[in-house]
Amino acid sequence: MTDRSTELPSECWELIFKFLDHHRHFEPLSLVSTQFLSMTNHLRRSLIISSRTSPFLPNIFQRFPNLKGIEIRESDEDLDYLLHQISNSGLDLESLTLTSQEQFSLMSLRELGLRMKNMRKLNCSETNCLQDTHLFEIGNSFPLLEDLNISFPQYNSRFDPIGSLDLQRFSGIVTDEGIIHLSMKLKSLLKIDLSGNHFITDKSLQFLSENCLLLREIFIRECDFITQNGIGSVMRRCINLNYISVDGIGIPSIELYFQESFVFAKKLCEINLSHSFISDELLSSIANACLPLKKLTICNCYDFTFVGVSYLLYKYQFLEYLDLEGANFLTDESMIDLSEFLRKLTFINLSLCSKLTSSTFFMLVSNCSSLKDIKMERTNLGVEEFLVDFGVNPCVMSLNLARNESLSDECIKKIAFCCPHLQELKISHCPTITEEGIIEVLRNCGEIRHLEMNRCSGIKCLDIDFELPKLEVVQAEGPVLDDEALVMIATRCRGLMHLNLEGCLNVTTKGVNGVVQCCRRLREINLKWCDNVKVDIIPRMVFSRPSLRKIIPPCRFIPTDKQNKLFLRHGCLVCRG
Repeated sequence: MTDRSTELPSECWELIFKFLDHHRHFEPLSLVSTQFLSMTNHLRRSLIISSRTSPFLPNIFQRFPNLKGIEIRESDEDLDYLLHQISNSGLDLESLTLTSQEQFSLMSLRELGLRMKNMRKLNCSETNCLQDTHLFEIGNSFPLLEDLNISFPQYNSRFDPIGSLDLQRFSGIVTDEGIIHLSMKLKSLLKIDLSGNHFITDKSLQFLSENCLLLREIFIRECDFITQNGIGSVMRRCINLNYISVDGIGIPSIELYFQESFVFAKKLCEINLSHSFISDELLSSIANACLPLKKLTICNCYDFTFVGVSYLLYKYQFLEYLDLEGANFLTDESMIDLSEFLRKLTFINLSLCSKLTSSTFFMLVSNCSSLKDIKMERTNLGVEEFLVDFGVNPCVMSLNLARNESLSDECIKKIAFCCPHLQELKISHCPTITEEGIIEVLRNCGEIRHLEMNRCSGIKCLDIDFELPKLEVVQAEGPVLDDEALVMIATRCRGLMHLNLEGCLNVTTKGVNGVVQCCRRLREINLKWCDNVKVDIIPRMVFSRPSLRKIIPPCRFIPTDKQNKLFLRHGCLVCRG
């Protein structure tokens, strides 16, 4: 057969391939021809290193010579060994993520810095035993860093009964000294996450605001010795600041310096004040600062009222993102008043607002024509306080309506009618929803790609008589599905890629076999606590479905080292159940 891909020059094909939103789409293309294989190899820009890929790193680096970003995740290999492999790969990396890793040596950082001269982004969040000495080396080795995440370091510390630190067992911490060194070395820094570093003080913020003049984004959550004055000084000195995230701040009415600092942050467009005391006076200060505010997060906050939030939203009617989770004073009537100011919203979170009912949901869908994402967990959704005229909103793409105990089939049908282009639906822990409601949603929302229905005890079977070619992710933990429903999903959703069946006691080997045979794109499946699935199916799954990349088997299956290596050679990581 003639290779018709040669009819277009490579440059044209590359332009076409660049429109694909994820490199996973390159895999089927690479099988078309050697030309496509070569082009997709050169177009790939990111790589996740796991236990599945780490044994083959030299070959992988040679295959993908234009990688710009690497993330190390779920790898059993020694971190220093992996960093050495990356340093000697010949790549020109710009981004490296080392989240939740064991402590790495200063030598590894130094070697990496010598080879990766253009590193712009480094993520070391949740790293074990991160210390000032690591920050000294980061500052010296990566002077061009623009984005640094050193949040929530993990320490093997021990406290005595009266709460003091046992220094004998404490291996080191991040202090002001390390942050000050970073501030003097990283002159191009645009973004830094200091969250969870409990021993830094306002002094760190002072030096960052004085030395990192380009700083745009700063995260300082759960930093016990950072005060409102320190936060205020950052807003006053960092003239380019456009995002600030803090939480747990004290009563702002006693800190006028903090309240009055917002007027200096002329470019601030995103504010996160979660889990804080935010009086109406503080909200009024933010409102009167006339900021170019686009995103506001005040979830689970205290001491503010409808008056404060109403005035703020009146002043910022161009707001696009609003998180009011836990604002229990909100009612359906008050949301009608607020909706007049929410015409530009694309995202809203009203979870844990227990007085809100279906009336609020349908009013938002009708009045806020730009809304794409609505989150209303643990509300009174399903109850309708008063009738609302509801219309169709084609913009709504994602709904998180989990843990609404009153959410009924009738309500979910109306929701499906209002949101015909829905792509993601989360209705886990909604016990009154049955298969009747789910089927109607799937029938009306043909664009749906992601469905979560964990622990929905009312769903017993799924008699689907239509195709769902775009559904890629199904989460169905608990006694939701049986073999018949599973085979029905497999038959109708042949593009399925991720399937979570954790705790599905009614699923057996027969149902899992049906999924593996029908779903040719299946990449991940979770069978943990599926006690009626025989463990001998695991090898057959790996060998019969080449697309599989990760299996969480039933708890009885513990693969040997020899089996693990065999599975990895077939490209599949089989975890412990």
